[in-house]
Amino acid sequence: MGIHGKSASRTLKHSPVLEQPGEQDSARGPVNFRYHFRQICLYAVRLCAPYLRFSRNKSAAFSIIVSQQMKRFLFPIVGLWLLLYGSFALVRPPLLDDVDALHAEAAREMLVTHDWVTLHVNGIRYLEKAPLLYWSIAASFRIFGEHLWSARLPLALYALALFLTTFVLGQRLFASSQAGFYAAISLLTASGIFGFTRILLPDVILCLWLTLAMYFFWKSLGEEHPSLMTALGFDICCALGVLTKGLVGALFPLAIILIYLFITRNLRHLLRWHPIIGTATFLVVAAPWHILAALRNPSIGHPTGAMPSQGNVHGFLWFYFMNEHVRRYIDRRIPHDYDSVPLLLFWILLFAFIAPWCIFSAKALARLRWAPIFRRDDLEANQRVLLLLTIWAAVVMLFFTFSARQEYYVLPALPPLALLAGYWLAEDEVAPSSAGKRTAWVLFAFGVVAAIASAVFAIHFKPLPIGTDVSSELREATRSHKLFFGHFFDLTRRALGAFRVPLCITTAALLVGITANLWFRIKAKARLANCFLIGTVTAFLIAAHLALNTLSPVLSSQILADAIKPEMDSDDVVVVSGRYERASSLPFYLEREVKVLNGRSSGLWYGSFFPDAPQVFIDNDTLMQLWAGENRVFLWTPLDQVPHLSGQAFVIGQSGGKEILSNKPSSHGAEF
Repeated sequence: MGIHGKSASRTLKHSPVLEQPGEQDSARGPVNFRYHFRQICLYAVRLCAPYLRFSRNKSAAFSIIVSQQMKRFLFPIVGLWLLLYGSFALVRPPLLDDVDALHAEAAREMLVTHDWVTLHVNGIRYLEKAPLLYWSIAASFRIFGEHLWSARLPLALYALALFLTTFVLGQRLFASSQAGFYAAISLLTASGIFGFTRILLPDVILCLWLTLAMYFFWKSLGEEHPSLMTALGFDICCALGVLTKGLVGALFPLAIILIYLFITRNLRHLLRWHPIIGTATFLVVAAPWHILAALRNPSIGHPTGAMPSQGNVHGFLWFYFMNEHVRRYIDRRIPHDYDSVPLLLFWILLFAFIAPWCIFSAKALARLRWAPIFRRDDLEANQRVLLLLTIWAAVVMLFFTFSARQEYYVLPALPPLALLAGYWLAEDEVAPSSAGKRTAWVLFAFGVVAAIASAVFAIHFKPLPIGTDVSSELREATRSHKLFFGHFFDLTRRALGAFRVPLCITTAALLVGITANLWFRIKAKARLANCFLIGTVTAFLIAAHLALNTLSPVLSSQILADAIKPEMDSDDVVVVSGRYERASSLPFYLEREVKVLNGRSSGLWYGSFFPDAPQVFIDNDTLMQLWAGENRVFLWTPLDQVPHLSGQAFVIGQSGGKEILSNKPSSHGAEF
């Protein structure tokens, strides 16, 4: 199985669908939109050509018949995506407090305010994020209604596009559909991608644009004269990356290709790759939102320094670019409401988030010869591919090595590791090697140990009694987290009894899957061995999802919101004690603005200084006045942080270590 630096163009010859423009088309004028639209459609058909074949029936219409290649590769990818991303994952668990529900609420308020330029959360300007994720969710809400599944559907579809793009890129890089298939499956079953699509974060979308940009770049290298279509595709992907995650959306792909072209002594490729038209296209796509956001959110008053004051606040340009890009990178962002993942842990997560496929990535990477690279010699085709993937992962990881880091910042480095794994697995399937058997033995040893530990936990820790709130079995000292995986440190030994089902699934999957993987490796049946390994990882991801759903009452306020929503009138007041993010799912499910008690901080802090910000932040004195007033007040508060209340307080409900108190008794009897 070879790797070719230049892939032949895949076309369907003699098909009317792929007719070439004639002289009459090219003579219609300098800007022929109909012609260019047809060229784009032509390009899309050529991209899909390997998976489709066309036949003409008696009515001269064309019917698309699924090719054998689609049955073998694309159907399994889409089927596994449907299982892990497009079914139960859309409806369970509920939206989690903090960024998950906060981002959904920003999209919901986009529809309420009819403002698709300036994000708002709880009525306050939310200037720190790029808009594409929120546009996508808002569009889904507009089409399907405001539901949990419609909030998660766009991210799931972006993930599917990422997996299909990885398949196509792997096929082109390695001249092997099998390599592309294994690369897509490795990424699809990567715990990092799966885990952070449970939360509404834009990083998986960034992975898509970065992977697609690398596809257009590599395709351009295989063309004698780099085409305009590949240049436009690359630049549009960069622009969409900027609209997804900010400047890194363009910085990452540009840095990757510049380093690669420098090492391969091919920087002149940039001059031949339509730089002027490409730059103009990038600006046409990326600039309008930034310009509109700057015009609609100018500086107010006379701000001095970084700290705002009421009526004196920097506008969008300073806050978005200086505070959210530059100051965040050097860990000087205001407010400093985040922690940074330790550097060693950050690098460990790179491999943990794509285990066990990272083992095969390392084996493929070991084939890269560094001496010719340092000498900048001409590289063989396979070495150029390995070099590109290495640069890709290194650029992402080294960039964040020197900045503040979150767990999910690792994600853009996972596609190249998946592609490396796919390359090694595909070659090993054709010619099974002793390295595959050794790897299977290592996985078997670790798998047996993990299965025994999981079985011991499942047997030793008894299930919690029916109706027990799992939060009562968690440590109380760490209820607030700035890192998502910090919640795992809340678990006690008794709390593990609530996870018996996920533990049993993990035990069974490891024992069956890892054993079968070893058996078929010994029998030199690599494809069957890989299938069982994929099944093992899939079962583990399902178990992890069940565990997250079990813990969801602690991580979400959806149960409390659903319980009080039928009792609420339009003039009732909802108050959140502490930071808004701690109960962000409450306003989303209630579909209304909430007051925030002693919590003017975090994501809503900066926008609250604009003159048009609603007066949602209150102190204890204001709460006392509301509590003694005629209107009904619902107070969300952690059980161990109840504020002082002068009047009588009625407990409306408790769930997940949180409760709803009211100054008036329950009228309809909320059910939990």
